[in-house]
Amino acid sequence: MYLKQYKNLSFFFIFFIFLQNYIFSDSTSTEVDEISFEEFQGVDNRFPLILSDAKSFFSEAIIADHHGDSLEVLFLLDKIIELLNAAEQLGDMTEDDQIEFNRFEKTLIHSYQNNFNTVDKTSAPIATASLREELSKYLTPIEIEINGSSFKVIDDREGHIPLVINSRVERAISFFQNRARDSFETWLTRYPYYYPMIKKILDSHELPEELIYHSMVESGLNPRAYSRAKAVGMWQFIFSTAKIYGLDRDWWVDERRDPEKATDAAAKYLKDLYLEFDDWYLALAAYNAGAGRINRAIRIHQTRDFWALNTLPKETKNHVPTVLATAIIAKNPTQYGFEIPKNEKIYNFDKVEVKNSTDLNVLAKCAGISVDELRQYNPELRQHATPSGRAYILKIPSGLKNEFLTSYNLLDDRQRFAPEYMIHVVKSGHNLSWIADKYGVKVHQIASFNKIKNYNRLSIGQKLTIPISGNLSNSRNLPQNKQTNSVVYTVRSGDTLGHIAMRYSSTARKIRQLNGLSYGSVIYPNQKLKVPINNKVNLKENSINTVKEIYTVKSGDTLSHISERYRVGMSKIRKWNGISKSDLIIPGQKLVIYVKQG
Repeated sequence: MYLKQYKNLSFFFIFFIFLQNYIFSDSTSTEVDEISFEEFQGVDNRFPLILSDAKSFFSEAIIADHHGDSLEVLFLLDKIIELLNAAEQLGDMTEDDQIEFNRFEKTLIHSYQNNFNTVDKTSAPIATASLREELSKYLTPIEIEINGSSFKVIDDREGHIPLVINSRVERAISFFQNRARDSFETWLTRYPYYYPMIKKILDSHELPEELIYHSMVESGLNPRAYSRAKAVGMWQFIFSTAKIYGLDRDWWVDERRDPEKATDAAAKYLKDLYLEFDDWYLALAAYNAGAGRINRAIRIHQTRDFWALNTLPKETKNHVPTVLATAIIAKNPTQYGFEIPKNEKIYNFDKVEVKNSTDLNVLAKCAGISVDELRQYNPELRQHATPSGRAYILKIPSGLKNEFLTSYNLLDDRQRFAPEYMIHVVKSGHNLSWIADKYGVKVHQIASFNKIKNYNRLSIGQKLTIPISGNLSNSRNLPQNKQTNSVVYTVRSGDTLGHIAMRYSSTARKIRQLNGLSYGSVIYPNQKLKVPINNKVNLKENSINTVKEIYTVKSGDTLSHISERYRVGMSKIRKWNGISKSDLIIPGQKLVIYVKQG
């Protein structure tokens, strides 16, 4: 990093070590020898003497704070303010003096805000607040020039991403203040909600907290963000990179949308990039464009100065200054015309294990929250139920764990709702498009659920699981009949809503709606259900006393045998299935049979 070539804060680290050692010495004196008027008169550059005096007061303030003397601390801080004012009146300083002056002010402000234990306990809170405000006025950015470009160094503390302002950062700040103002205000609203969780994870990896602003630029801190490049989630992972860093995606979940898991994966990825480039600007650029492209640009330009890599894509060249602009504004919104959002709610949760696939409506009811709020805590869930065939760790608002477990453990297995599926055995001539049309689902749904990568490669005899439940989020894609009528169906042992729906070319969701059933409701033998049917269906055949059956022709079957089995005429079977007298039936063929009940 180019800032490394300039004077760093090593002096102050040494100074703090000295102060810490001093605090635990036997000295308790708070007496300070001030520089006399005569001494001032004989010195050409009085600034170093003033600063030396200020440092002495500062060390005494730390000692006084250690001994719990809040009044002495306030007195000494007031003396420091007076000296800083005096230094400001001396006129032009040398470059070295200005750097030293600014660094002392930064150190003073940081210590006042974070390390002093007694000032906020004083009986004069207004004076304390005023002092804090007064101190903040004196911080003047360091101005430097590199390769003909002017920079203002806002923050170059060790362990942080250096914050600078140049023309490109200024343009980004202006963009947020004007054209993108609404978007940035939305980001600021989400910021306090996710900040504690993200900072905790970044701290665990010993990474700078400013990386949260990288996520703000990538996604606006939106876990459901999706880009044209098929990047997903708060940290905008593409599938291949997500897989490398342990994020899974299947029919049920996409962990790129999990705020906690995605943040941890992003922290690992960013740490790897920083280890490779040893520069946060280059690491952020590599996250955006890929490490290979950044290395090529470095070779072309023969420099590791991000600002000089002009062959980078426009998006990447804009990414880093946009992140810096975001950080600068977010750290001090009022200075740039933004209000600090009032949001006391944070992303804080308890984790509970859901052993069986369970409908989200049922889970939300157990937790005493809305489905929308449950989804807000679990944005990685792609369906309206937790995964089938494995336990799932569900997140619920903090403090609701006991209430949730009490309600959940009282549920009957049938009340939890197991998603409904059909098993389809692939026959000769079958393809995904034909199968999808047959069951009224999308090709990608079948492919995703069965982990099919090549849509054109199916094997005869291959068993495919077809999701047909109206409870799944993708049920909105199922074909809907505009004009419907209904029949009354008597539930038999072993029936499911999915099976009943298939018999009548309907959906489980429609049956629930028509009968006022909620997700997770149990059906039982002899229960009477209204079943919606298409008006185009022959109602004479689908009367109250008939049930639609699907018969799979077996080897050796004839229409005569099937007719005798179901006690219906062969002519009706031909009529129902569009079979002429000359047509042969073959093994595996599906036949519609309308069977009388009772």
